[in-house]
Amino acid sequence: MTLANLISHPAVAVAMALAGLAVGLAYFTALRRGVALMVGGKGWLAPLALTLARLGAAAGFLFFAAQQGAVPLLAALAGFLAARALILRPHRRAD
Repeated sequence: MTLANLISHPAVAVAMALAGLAVGLAYFTALRRGVALMVGGKGWLAPLALTLARLGAAAGFLFFAAQQGAVPLLAALAGFLAARALILRPHRRAD
Protein backbone atom coordinates (compact mmCIF):
# COMPACT_ATOMS: atom_id res chain seq x y z
CA MET A 1 0.00 0.00 0.00
CA THR A 2 1.43 3.34 -1.01
CA LEU A 3 1.04 6.72 0.58
CA ALA A 4 -1.27 7.80 -2.26
CA ASN A 5 -3.61 4.91 -1.46
CA LEU A 6 -3.72 5.84 2.21
CA ILE A 7 -4.61 9.44 1.36
CA SER A 8 -7.19 8.56 -1.26
CA HIS A 9 -9.20 6.13 0.88
CA PRO A 10 -10.64 8.76 3.22
CA ALA A 11 -11.48 11.00 0.27
CA VAL A 12 -13.18 8.14 -1.55
CA ALA A 13 -15.05 7.16 1.61
CA VAL A 14 -16.32 10.71 2.14
CA ALA A 15 -17.34 10.98 -1.51
CA MET A 16 -19.18 7.66 -1.35
CA ALA A 17 -20.92 8.68 1.88
CA LEU A 18 -22.15 11.89 0.24
CA ALA A 19 -23.19 9.98 -2.87
CA GLY A 20 -24.98 7.46 -0.64
CA LEU A 21 -26.79 10.33 1.05
CA ALA A 22 -27.89 11.73 -2.31
CA VAL A 23 -28.98 8.34 -3.67
CA GLY A 24 -30.76 7.57 -0.41
CA LEU A 25 -32.66 10.85 -0.46
CA ALA A 26 -33.73 10.17 -4.04
CA TYR A 27 -34.64 6.57 -3.16
CA PHE A 28 -36.84 7.44 -0.20
CA THR A 29 -38.42 10.37 -2.00
CA ALA A 30 -39.31 8.03 -4.86
CA LEU A 31 -40.64 5.53 -2.33
CA ARG A 32 -42.93 8.18 -0.85
CA ARG A 33 -44.11 9.18 -4.33
CA GLY A 34 -44.74 5.54 -5.30
CA VAL A 35 -46.79 4.91 -2.19
CA ALA A 36 -48.82 8.06 -2.84
CA LEU A 37 -49.52 6.86 -6.39
CA MET A 38 -50.56 3.40 -5.19
CA VAL A 39 -52.82 4.73 -2.45
CA GLY A 40 -54.28 7.35 -4.78
CA GLY A 41 -55.55 4.65 -7.13
CA LYS A 42 -54.00 6.22 -10.21
CA GLY A 43 -53.25 2.89 -11.87
CA TRP A 44 -50.48 0.40 -11.39
CA LEU A 45 -48.01 1.12 -14.22
CA ALA A 46 -46.49 4.32 -12.82
CA PRO A 47 -45.91 2.89 -9.32
CA LEU A 48 -44.44 -0.28 -10.82
CA ALA A 49 -42.07 1.68 -13.07
CA LEU A 50 -41.05 3.92 -10.18
CA THR A 51 -40.40 0.92 -7.94
CA LEU A 52 -38.30 -0.87 -10.55
CA ALA A 53 -36.30 2.29 -11.26
CA ARG A 54 -35.80 2.95 -7.55
CA LEU A 55 -34.60 -0.58 -6.80
CA GLY A 56 -32.42 -0.71 -9.90
CA ALA A 57 -30.74 2.60 -9.10
CA ALA A 58 -30.04 1.60 -5.50
CA ALA A 59 -28.70 -1.82 -6.51
CA GLY A 60 -26.55 -0.30 -9.23
CA PHE A 61 -25.13 2.30 -6.88
CA LEU A 62 -24.34 -0.23 -4.15
CA PHE A 63 -22.79 -2.57 -6.75
CA PHE A 64 -20.56 0.27 -7.93
CA ALA A 65 -19.61 1.04 -4.32
CA ALA A 66 -18.79 -2.63 -3.71
CA GLN A 67 -16.45 -2.59 -6.72
CA GLN A 68 -14.49 0.21 -5.02
CA GLY A 69 -13.85 -1.85 -1.88
CA ALA A 70 -15.20 -2.49 1.59
CA VAL A 71 -14.64 0.97 3.04
CA PRO A 72 -16.40 2.82 0.19
CA LEU A 73 -19.27 0.32 0.35
CA LEU A 74 -19.71 0.84 4.09
CA ALA A 75 -19.48 4.61 3.65
CA ALA A 76 -22.11 4.51 0.88
CA LEU A 77 -24.39 2.39 3.07
CA ALA A 78 -23.89 4.79 5.98
CA GLY A 79 -24.90 7.71 3.74
CA PHE A 80 -27.91 5.76 2.50
CA LEU A 81 -29.04 5.01 6.06
CA ALA A 82 -28.45 8.63 7.09
CA ALA A 83 -30.83 9.65 4.29
CA ARG A 84 -33.40 7.23 5.67
CA ALA A 85 -33.10 8.83 9.10
CA LEU A 86 -33.44 12.32 7.61
CA ILE A 87 -36.53 11.38 5.60
CA LEU A 88 -38.21 9.62 8.53
CA ARG A 89 -37.42 12.24 11.17
CA PRO A 90 -40.49 14.46 10.57
CA HIS A 91 -42.79 11.43 10.65
CA ARG A 92 -41.72 10.04 14.02
CA ARG A 93 -44.26 10.05 16.80
CA ALA A 94 -43.35 10.99 20.35
CA ASP A 95 -44.43 8.04 22.49
